[in-house]
Amino acid sequence: MQAINLARLSLFLALLAPQSDPLIDGIAQFQRGEYLAAESSLERVVLTRADSRAYVFLALSRAANGKCEAAIPELEKQFPIAADAELRRLAGLGLAQCYLATNRSQDALGVLVSLKKLYPLDADVLYETARMYMKAWNETLHEMFQKTPASFRVNQLSGEIFDTQGNYSEAVEQFREAIAKNPRALDLHFRAGRALLMSSHSPDTLSAARQEFEAELALNPTDAVAEYEIGQISLTQQKSRDALGHLERAVQLNERFPEALIALAKLKLEAKESDEAISLLERAVQIVPSSEAARYSLMMAYRDAGRTQDALREKVELEKLQKPPEGEFTEFLKKLGEGAPKP
Repeated sequence: MQAINLARLSLFLALLAPQSDPLIDGIAQFQRGEYLAAESSLERVVLTRADSRAYVFLALSRAANGKCEAAIPELEKQFPIAADAELRRLAGLGLAQCYLATNRSQDALGVLVSLKKLYPLDADVLYETARMYMKAWNETLHEMFQKTPASFRVNQLSGEIFDTQGNYSEAVEQFREAIAKNPRALDLHFRAGRALLMSSHSPDTLSAARQEFEAELALNPTDAVAEYEIGQISLTQQKSRDALGHLERAVQLNERFPEALIALAKLKLEAKESDEAISLLERAVQIVPSSEAARYSLMMAYRDAGRTQDALREKVELEKLQKPPEGEFTEFLKKLGEGAPKP
């Protein structure tokens, strides 16, 4: 009798104990990386109830188990209609990953564009977008080198890669090979000139770079940046009058070219033409309010023109830009520096 009573008591206590929810279990298993178990749990859930969480996490579990083809239809269905923002984000990310895994790059791009509009500051969305573009870049690059190895574009792209790597001599060689194949192509002379400038400021190199920029202007007389580069070379060669003409031309071609505005204003200041310099620098500050170079030059121009209050105002703005950032991490770095042993 006592044994029967104990059995009944055990059954009664079991009935009182909270029952596990396969949906909660499945989500927890997914979050722990137990994807096979999660898929099994969530498959049971969708047989008995319609719950968007179950559908999304089941699809995500299948994707994690290498079953993207099975996961895509449900993710395609849930992504546009999921009411919960986090659930919709996860569905979109899973769908984009599955599209990429099944070589559907254009479909992945469409999803990621939508995700960026919905979650513009989300690190996962930005990461997946960058990954997609990198994949597309690599695939297109491979296709280009395989199918058009003799084209000038291959040399141009090779030059750009060398330039990014800091191998400027190789970059110049590739740009010049591209020019030899297509002498009328725009931007090649300019890129060769920039690579030369990055490699050295020796007199010979400056002259060679200038020739490249002049060749670019011969093809495209409206290239404001090429005019600016020639102006900068002239300044380095201490040819102020020649520099003035090119910088004025650069500003005429592009009124919103802050670097050209600042460089031209400095020449105006040297010529004691403060009013013109101030006008140029005010435009530069309006275009790029965070430019320390523009703020500093404008402060000095105001000072030289006797506009003390305006100079003080620019000094305040400049100090704001130069002030180190505040915040928890900045404070941590400060404390770290304070604790470091002095040499």
